[in-house]
Amino acid sequence: MTELVTDAYALYHGDCCQLLPTIPSRSVHCSVYSPPFAGLYHYSSDMRDLSNARTREEFFAHYAFVVEQIARVTLPGRLSAVHVSDVPDGDGLLFDFPGAVIRLHEQFGFRLAARHMIWKPPLAVRMRTMARGLAHRTVVEDSSLADVAGADQILIFRLKGTNRIPIVHPVGLMSYAGARRPPADVLPFRGWAGDQTENRYSHWIWRQYASAFWDDIRIDRVLPFKESREDEDEKHVHPLQLDVIDRVLVLRSNPGERVLTPFMGVGSEVYGAVRAGRQAIGMELKASYYRQAVLNVAAAFTDFETEQAPLFADVEGAPNAVAQFSGDEDYIERGPKQPHTWKSGKKRRAEERERDQEPARMALAEAIPASVKTTKGGLEIP
Repeated sequence: MTELVTDAYALYHGDCCQLLPTIPSRSVHCSVYSPPFAGLYHYSSDMRDLSNARTREEFFAHYAFVVEQIARVTLPGRLSAVHVSDVPDGDGLLFDFPGAVIRLHEQFGFRLAARHMIWKPPLAVRMRTMARGLAHRTVVEDSSLADVAGADQILIFRLKGTNRIPIVHPVGLMSYAGARRPPADVLPFRGWAGDQTENRYSHWIWRQYASAFWDDIRIDRVLPFKESREDEDEKHVHPLQLDVIDRVLVLRSNPGERVLTPFMGVGSEVYGAVRAGRQAIGMELKASYYRQAVLNVAAAFTDFETEQAPLFADVEGAPNAVAQFSGDEDYIERGPKQPHTWKSGKKRRAEERERDQEPARMALAEAIPASVKTTKGGLEIP
């Protein structure tokens, strides 16, 4: 087993089903991850990979062991965030993968506490997937076969028991992860130390985060991943958006707490946790993903976020233009409204990087959490 252990994070190249039992019980404060979607994508040729399950029954029997172990290591009353979506089931039908994940978690003492839907622009999904059901031609010819651009979902599970360590924000929420911009009139209240009923900055952020529909997640704000592709056994790889991870971490954990991701991929959840001042534990079976995760997580300390080429071209001069497609009458699909000032794409991206790096600067200014150490018996977590 290859590993990289520092004072702020521990990365392990290996099977999470073998690694999870080495973590002490009731030692993890939060987990956030994206599991294989019941065979929708195949990530490797390794038979230990959940994505290679021959049937859904086999997949969920395998995944049940992971959920059972997460329940064992999680502190009572604490939370696990799972990224899911409906899975195509042939003939334009869908398998309710989120529902199956919910029922599985309930078997091990978790209860669903919240569900966030991550909006995707229909035209962008159509152009990326070429799904026939999303084509306008389908509506014209037979709309009974029309599809929808299904939203991703973040399921928030709470483990049974009483949480003894409240997740607190003494001066409210300090930064916003998303395409919208806080209105100018609330900015002076950032870090408000007085009566929190007057903290208009934090109130504005909370109104966005409390919504069941997260409609301004920046789809292309992801870590570099293209170098980890392996053509011979790869069908799909696209990391979870950093905006989603940032929101989950700030709402569901405290600085300095331990965050677990058993399906680390290219390191998005660990990267987000380190930048947010949490102590992260990541596990990844696929060697190329692990190597990319090592590089990505190391960048979390540099106040520098490598820009991944967006899935769709950014539109210069237009605020929050989600995508532009040539050959479609220069159609531009707009995202949620932003303040009236229009800025160049270069200037907007620079401001976004500056704002996104702010939580990391604050977290790193505090004391670094206690080290994660390895022992012969597994992980030793202070």
